[in-house]
Amino acid sequence: MDFALSPKVQDLQKKVSDFMNQYVYPIEHQVEQEMSVPGKEHTEPQVLKDVRAKAKAAGLWNLFLPDEVHGKGLKVSEYAPLSEIMGRSPIGSRAFNCMAPDTGNMEILEDFATPAQKKAWLEPCLAGEMRTCFSMTEPETAGSDPTQLATRATREGDYYNINGHKWFTSNGIGSSFAIAMVVTDPKAEPHKRASMIIVPTDTPGFNMVRAVPVMGHAAGGGHCEIIYKDCRVPVTNVLGKEGDGFKIAQARLGPGRIHHCMRNIGVAERALELMCKRANTRFTHGSLLADKANVQQWIADSRIEIDSTRLAVMHAAWKIDTVGKREARQEIAMIKVQAANMVMSVLDRAIQLHGALGMSDDLPIARFWRENRSMRIVDGPDEVHRMTIARRECRKWMN
Repeated sequence: MDFALSPKVQDLQKKVSDFMNQYVYPIEHQVEQEMSVPGKEHTEPQVLKDVRAKAKAAGLWNLFLPDEVHGKGLKVSEYAPLSEIMGRSPIGSRAFNCMAPDTGNMEILEDFATPAQKKAWLEPCLAGEMRTCFSMTEPETAGSDPTQLATRATREGDYYNINGHKWFTSNGIGSSFAIAMVVTDPKAEPHKRASMIIVPTDTPGFNMVRAVPVMGHAAGGGHCEIIYKDCRVPVTNVLGKEGDGFKIAQARLGPGRIHHCMRNIGVAERALELMCKRANTRFTHGSLLADKANVQQWIADSRIEIDSTRLAVMHAAWKIDTVGKREARQEIAMIKVQAANMVMSVLDRAIQLHGALGMSDDLPIARFWRENRSMRIVDGPDEVHRMTIARRECRKWMN
């Protein structure tokens, strides 16, 4: 693979980086404070709305989409370095309309929605007028094995009647619709049982129970618990065909995992930058922290781990672009494990180096730690990815 970025991507890198420096980093703390006010935890601050409008006007919008109409026509390997820059801030991806779970939802709407579905749901998302959520995980079934999903959509004439219990439907509060993965044919083979259905959140029977607190925090759109109780939606809301749920989920998760990994790298780069600045200025026990052997080891190990992870992620992205998502499954699984563990190692060192300040919310490090710990679980836990990686390796050497 060629590691050189095209002039187009280099130009976008500079524009995104400059935009982050001018508009995004300066409002991080204000956004955090405004969303900590009781009653406003799930309300997007006006200052963030203003920054989003600036990004849209500047043409730095929907960069994740590989088409030239709504996005910039970037391949996965071209978008990856931009996603890394956005990942350096907790609100970075949001500023450019490139945030999860909306990006994954928009991608599958682009690939699997009918023209009518695109007009009703995709176009407002691309314009930044709608937020979305993805409703798959259930508290009563193992999230690592989606063949066990229990939420049921029963066909009743021209409608599906949905009943079940979901949680960690991220960004449920404030979303206009959920894409719900539900069982439409319980008698089918395991990977044909489920379908993806668009469920408007104002549908009777879509009952928001709560935003599940995660390590003491439940702001933003929340990781929401939802009860579907006789929730009726038109059959025309199904994505693709009945039974396509697993196929669509895999199409959604491949590039989504790349996005997560690149954001992990951005987080780690920001943490390393803060480590180095602190080490160069903090004097204790007779010398700067930068002169102490253990701190030097932390910084060196972090640099090595970040760069090796970036190379692995870019290789996986290149392979998606050249041979497709299916052929890149092994590389995607490997980087998902590698990036999720790397970012936690770097953040842990950054917290330790900063001492009490690292534990506080005066810096973004503690928030990064809190939010990125989930990366070892979401989109498949480490253990499942390692299992599939090992199985594929073993199959290479079967007689």
